[in-house]
Amino acid sequence: MWETIVIQPFLNVLLLINSLIGNFGISIILFTVLIRLLTHPLTMQQFKATKSMQTLQEDPRYKKMQEKYKDDKDRLAQEQMKLYKELGINPLGSCLPTLIQLPLILGLYQSVTRAMAASPLELFRLERIIYPGLINSAELLPLQNQFLWMDLGQPERLTLFGISIPFLAILVVATTFLQSKLIQPPSSGAQNDQGAMISKSMSIYMPILMGFMAYSLASGLAIYFLTSNVFGIFQYALLGRANWSNIFPFIKKKEDGEQPEKAKPQIV
Repeated sequence: MWETIVIQPFLNVLLLINSLIGNFGISIILFTVLIRLLTHPLTMQQFKATKSMQTLQEDPRYKKMQEKYKDDKDRLAQEQMKLYKELGINPLGSCLPTLIQLPLILGLYQSVTRAMAASPLELFRLERIIYPGLINSAELLPLQNQFLWMDLGQPERLTLFGISIPFLAILVVATTFLQSKLIQPPSSGAQNDQGAMISKSMSIYMPILMGFMAYSLASGLAIYFLTSNVFGIFQYALLGRANWSNIFPFIKKKEDGEQPEKAKPQIV
């Protein structure tokens, strides 16, 4: 079932792109962009969830419970969940698209490893799941697995001055962290802010998870991670949804400094 629904379509789309481009590394990049475009509705849902969390933190009820139950974490969590339910907010909404990508990541990894068939038996199995009439396997296979300095079927390492460096894995960690920080809603400043704690945890654990997979699995998967992250960062920036104050604190300070000036006429 998994092979029919996920691996076979992924593999055939990859091979179709590669038959047109003639470079499997670039094919993975184009496939990644295609996946990001297809999952754009999920990204918009993520934006809405982040905006809802920002609005929530300005709610007087939310601020009141933060102060009232600051010494009772269990009760605070219960009250927060009640308010989330009342307002129709999912505290994991901003993380959901990232979690949904995990099956896509697994499917892509298996598709890349199968496409890089290195033995006659693997080539035979690969030909069996290619859609007839869509791809000419006799002309396309076996694939060229070399892209820049990488063997796309093996973990990536860049050798400089005799030292083997996981260059892509480092870039994946950095861009995953940057992307998660850009969509992280600003904290209310309360110590027991549940939404902020979830977002902070995700911004730490997801880069580690993605970096570990980029380090230990096929470099074709690392290219997928890196392309997806860079595309996501540009997507957030172009849509005006990137929270740059999480990366550059001075932006936040400037905005905070301007706030009293705007509020002053209202007070008078």
